Amino acid sequence: MSIPTDRKYTRDHEWLLTDGATGRVGVTAYAADSLGDVVYVDLPDVGSQITAGEPCGEIESTKSVSDLVAPVSGQVTAVNADVVEAPESVSADPWSAWLYEVIFDDDSELITADEYREFVEGLDA
Repeated sequence: MSIPTDRKYTRDHEWLLTDGATGRVGVTAYAADSLGDVVYVDLPDVGSQITAGEPCGEIESTKSVSDLVAPVSGQVTAVNADVVEAPESVSADPWSAWLYEVIFDDDSELITADEYREFVEGLDA
C-alpha cells in the first residue's frame, strides 16, 4: 500500500496534510478499503471547535457507519462540499478527497508515514 509521506497520520486511519497552522483532514486508503463504498459523510460545521481524539463527524458506507475522529484540536475553517455531494470520491481516491480544514496548534501526537505503515502492517499480520 502506498502511503504519502507529505502528511501525518492517526491510528484511527485519518491523515492531516499541513500548510503552516492549517491542515486538511481525510481518511487513509486503509480506512477507505475497510469501509467499502462510502455513501454519506457528516462533517463538522465551519467554525466549530474540534478536540483531538474525539468524534467530530461520521462516514457511512454500505458496510457500516464510523466516527470521524479529530486528529488535532482546533477550529474548522472549511468543509469539502464536493465530498458531501459525491461521498463515493472518498472510496475512489482517499488521498485527494479531503474532508475538512482546521486551524490547529499542535500535531505532535500524530505519526509519520513510516510509523503509520508499520502500524497498518501490524493490523494485517
